[in-house]
Amino acid sequence: MERYSRQMLVKYIGEEGQRKLGEARVLMVGCGGLGTNISNILVRAGIGFIRIIDKDLVELSNLQRQGLFDERDAEGRIPKAEAARRRLIEVNSEVRVEAVVEELDSGNIGRYIKDIDIIMDGTDNFATRFLINQTAVENNIPWIHGGVSSTNGVVMNIIPGESACLKCLYPHFPQKEDTSRSEPIGVMGTLTSIIGSLQANEAIKYLTGNRKYMIKGMLYIDLWDNTYERIEVKRRDDCGCCSANR
Repeated sequence: MERYSRQMLVKYIGEEGQRKLGEARVLMVGCGGLGTNISNILVRAGIGFIRIIDKDLVELSNLQRQGLFDERDAEGRIPKAEAARRRLIEVNSEVRVEAVVEELDSGNIGRYIKDIDIIMDGTDNFATRFLINQTAVENNIPWIHGGVSSTNGVVMNIIPGESACLKCLYPHFPQKEDTSRSEPIGVMGTLTSIIGSLQANEAIKYLTGNRKYMIKGMLYIDLWDNTYERIEVKRRDDCGCCSANR
């Protein structure tokens, strides 16, 4: 346990919390700017198992913010999930890392969540997020939503039966979402590091039994304007996903 000695000195973790992390199983959906940062932190923290699912290949433009990849991965067009797996097992050989080079969809999500304790959102579109939300609520699995754009980002913990879900926040599919867009959006590498770190931190709180310290509602950050705001998000009685009356 020497590897985690400084982490175990944190009063909220200790040996018991570290043991819980070592038994935890995580599904990381997406391995881009958020996913690479989340996975790196969780693996270094001693998570027991992480399954990374992403269909994309590493490109040179990824390297600005996706810290698990290098120029060789981009030149070889290595699948992100596999490149991440290779790097992560070098970081911590005690952690089991599974790479899935697929797109998460309604046909395979049931298979990939059945043995999972928590789902991490490293996606870049609301279609996948709504799929995660629906499936997580139906199967009583917590998930941690994160999103980034330009210089602003959000983090929201979704605990089925306790917190609001994503559909409480967005009753209808966001009109700004354009899944067919061809132009990439700008994003700061500093932002993906911060939002991904916050998501990983919330997962560690949950998995070590420190749920009372988790973020309530949605945390909004704009790094350029130096804005940090917590937004209250209430469960909706008429929510089409998590309401008991749905």
